Amino acid sequence: MKIARDLKYAQTHEWARAEADGSVVVGITDHAQELLGDLVYVELPQVGKVYAKGQECGVVESVKAASDIYAPVAGEVIAVNDELGASPEKINEDAYAAWIFRLRPSAPDELNALMDAAAYEGMVSAEPG
Repeated sequence: MKIARDLKYAQTHEWARAEADGSVVVGITDHAQELLGDLVYVELPQVGKVYAKGQECGVVESVKAASDIYAPVAGEVIAVNDELGASPEKINEDAYAAWIFRLRPSAPDELNALMDAAAYEGMVSAEPG
């Protein structure tokens, strides 16, 4: 399992990265994609839609399970990675390069409330199984 040290993490296994323009790029973690297995479908959030922190905004499906994607911070979706529609396996290949969506946060300080890499690693290692 890879954990990128420069990202923030939600308990629901999304990663978030603040960009220089103030936007936040979001994807699912390497751990999440390992648990799901081979991804076959990604339902992307709707551009222009505003989500609350923790609100369901998309779905990733594998051959064995489906999992909701949650907004790690509140904000408006300003871009989605359309490439994932045709090639969801890109998340399996590199979960930290295959971003899912970008949002303009309505409360940028919420990013500070997410876990750093060490805290996320601790949470994952404490999971059963």
